[in-house]
Amino acid sequence: MNKQTITFRLDAQRRKALDAIAAGLDRDRSYVLNEAISNYLEIHRWQAEHIQEGLRQADAGQLAKDADVAAAFRRWRR
Repeated sequence: MNKQTITFRLDAQRRKALDAIAAGLDRDRSYVLNEAISNYLEIHRWQAEHIQEGLRQADAGQLAKDADVAAAFRRWRR
């Protein structure tokens, strides 16, 4: 893997928290940052895919019926 250096500003409180996580894992700060960025990118990839699928379904007219939505809300309120 071709690794490159990147820099950015981080407030002192977040850096302290980051360093505490790294120490707790017995890893360096770069490891924790790489894990965090990987997770962030995966979440956003997943979200974008689901949004695109929802738009595809909406364009195809595959929408929930009003009664189904109302039933779901009734279940969630219990």
